[in-house]
Amino acid sequence: MRAPGRWARAEWGLLYVTVREPLLKRRLRAVPMTAGAVCLTAVLQYVQNQSWGYRFVQDVGAVRVEDPLWLALLRTPLSLYVPALDLPVWGALAQVLCVFGIAEICLGWWRTLAIAYAATLAGTLYARVGIAYGPHVPFGLPGSDARVVDTGPSAAVVGLAVFVAWRYGAQMTAAAVTLAIVVEVLLKENLAGKEHLAALLGVGVLCLAAAGRHRRRPPPCQWRPGRRTGRGSGLPPIQS
Repeated sequence: MRAPGRWARAEWGLLYVTVREPLLKRRLRAVPMTAGAVCLTAVLQYVQNQSWGYRFVQDVGAVRVEDPLWLALLRTPLSLYVPALDLPVWGALAQVLCVFGIAEICLGWWRTLAIAYAATLAGTLYARVGIAYGPHVPFGLPGSDARVVDTGPSAAVVGLAVFVAWRYGAQMTAAAVTLAIVVEVLLKENLAGKEHLAALLGVGVLCLAAAGRHRRRPPPCQWRPGRRTGRGSGLPPIQS
């Protein structure tokens, strides 16, 4: 078990020590934005399953290609919190709680929201381009997908997971998430899978931009298992 343990420390050690202390000290107070996102997702799920609330949620948070672009962009912020009707809501809530929570501690709430919206917007814009090109080109989409509702929080979750894993040195985790999305696209030729892939490409651009910015700065010290966070540790600062 020593080899798996060493691998786990090398893969997730930096992420673990960054997240552990704020959660132990402050618990949910360390992730107020995430707590609000989970509550909002649960409320929207309840409302959209009521006969009196379905149309309201669709009008304020459902994004489709057939909608005018200005209307889709106006609905995009709330669309992150509208879970898919055909999937169990507990899965969406667990994803938002875990991934958004880790990202909020590691990146800060406003960076977390910015990356989440960037990933979602990448998927939304890809769908419009894919349908414009049609199903006869690689990664094109049939016209019937214009009436399909966008992915909701899942594209944001995928994008945040890859960005945080890359930022904190968990390259194998980032690669595993990416591979899972590629397999999803190969096995299920649906709009959601391709939007997830577009979200990953959008986040990849953000990773390249961040790498270019950090390359111009002095390199931080390397993290070693067992070292505590603090001045001189080389750990990214916690921004909750």
